[in-house]
Amino acid sequence: MTFNKTLMATLVGAAMTGSALLPMTALAETTLRVGYNADPETLDIHEQLSGGMLRFSHLSFDPLVRWTKDFKFEPRLATSWEQVDETTLRMTLRDDVTFHSGNPFTAEDVAWTIERLKESPDYRAIFEPITQVEAIDDTTVEIKTAEPYPLLLNLATYVFPMDSQFYSGTTDGGDEKSEIVKAGNSFASRNVSGTGPFVVTERRQGVRVDFERFDDYWDEESPGNVDRIVLTPISENAARVAALLSGGVDFIDAVPPNDMDRVREANGVNLIEVPGTRIIGFQLNEELVEAFQDPRVRLAVDYAINQEGIADRLMRGFATPAAQFSPEGYSGHNPDLTPRYDVERALELMAEAGYEDGFEVDMIAPNNRYVNDAQIAQAVANMLARINIKVNLRTMPLAQYWPEYDTRQSDIAMIGWHADTEDSANFFQYLSACFDEETGAGQYNYGSYCNEEIDALVAAADTETDTEKRQEMLREAERMLYEDAGYIMLHWQNLAYAAREGVDVEPVLNALDFPYLGDLVVKE
Repeated sequence: MTFNKTLMATLVGAAMTGSALLPMTALAETTLRVGYNADPETLDIHEQLSGGMLRFSHLSFDPLVRWTKDFKFEPRLATSWEQVDETTLRMTLRDDVTFHSGNPFTAEDVAWTIERLKESPDYRAIFEPITQVEAIDDTTVEIKTAEPYPLLLNLATYVFPMDSQFYSGTTDGGDEKSEIVKAGNSFASRNVSGTGPFVVTERRQGVRVDFERFDDYWDEESPGNVDRIVLTPISENAARVAALLSGGVDFIDAVPPNDMDRVREANGVNLIEVPGTRIIGFQLNEELVEAFQDPRVRLAVDYAINQEGIADRLMRGFATPAAQFSPEGYSGHNPDLTPRYDVERALELMAEAGYEDGFEVDMIAPNNRYVNDAQIAQAVANMLARINIKVNLRTMPLAQYWPEYDTRQSDIAMIGWHADTEDSANFFQYLSACFDEETGAGQYNYGSYCNEEIDALVAAADTETDTEKRQEMLREAERMLYEDAGYIMLHWQNLAYAAREGVDVEPVLNALDFPYLGDLVVKE
């Protein structure tokens, strides 16, 4: 808890003399100093679909519904919902919510937001099943699909209503305020009006973001007592841990495996570990490297990588080796698929494909997004050298990585993905689907891999309401992708946070990696 003692004495003195009447929250402000491995790339929550942006969304916006720790749906801006018919979901909204701008929240804002999501390059593939959104009255909205769709409530967890009045119209320069500009300088990337617990008061990209508690926040039952958040991006693992242990920050994310014992044994600090569902892997750019169009070469790359070795030695057990997108518990998890490290088999496949002498490629990876991302990329580069693929590796901070990733100008790229809908189909739709600029399918399919049979199977699964049948279809899709090596799997990354004593973060953490800091309680 941070106190401004001079201000406190002044206010207390004024209150005692009767010259000012101020709430006690003004007398003792609770500030949380956060050291994340990266800050939000933008203030436009539809510009970039990433973990950092979704964390920001839960700070300054509210979703219609959100996930609980046990993956159930919790009402937020939507108080209830019902399936009117097989293609219509009706949601009832709160009537006591105000945006940061002062504008009232209504069903029109929900409809406007979903329509904008359908225009977002990063989100439109997720929201493609939605054909119509209608505001029936101020507190009722109906969401319609062309066919039965079993994941509408899953999608609702990613609808953070935006202030349609605030984001409508044009700027002084004549640009549309609602415009979505990837890595650009738009109105929405610089200005924000949400319904969330915190208002952005200052932002210096890559340096810090300041938040203050929204005085008119609707959730009066929230236990959260944090008045101010100072978010400082600290990309280097050791520096982030040192900042916590020295008292420079109160809460950090992405505690690296090699520092866990140090944090665990430190006085006045708690380490919290959470099982994760984010798949970490690599994509091979078939547009730039002809060899990667041959499934034998893709399989050779997969056989050359020792997933279990990476999980054991680099991640120190803080990861589960993977051979498919779907972690255990997801609808498409196929227990028959396991890692297949075999260098001899990899060399045989390279020879069969006519690449016995190998070739040279460029690889890019972030150095502050995933746990040990730069070290993992270097280890994979070394492993590929054993099958005569020479890798020129470049690693960079996330702020530089996403713009370069979006241009798809390197031969191999690292990507991690947490299923936005907590469902197997989402992995396929974004990471391996045949790229379609119009629908947004394959938006993060960096390598332009394409298997129309897999896409058709996943699409069919998304209209199948019989749970068992849908699971069988998604398991088959995983098998087909495994045999085709359409994505190079590494592991599912676990999550580790650390906080000083008194910062009760455990209740607000979850496997989604989106801490609900609006509900955080800091104890003196």
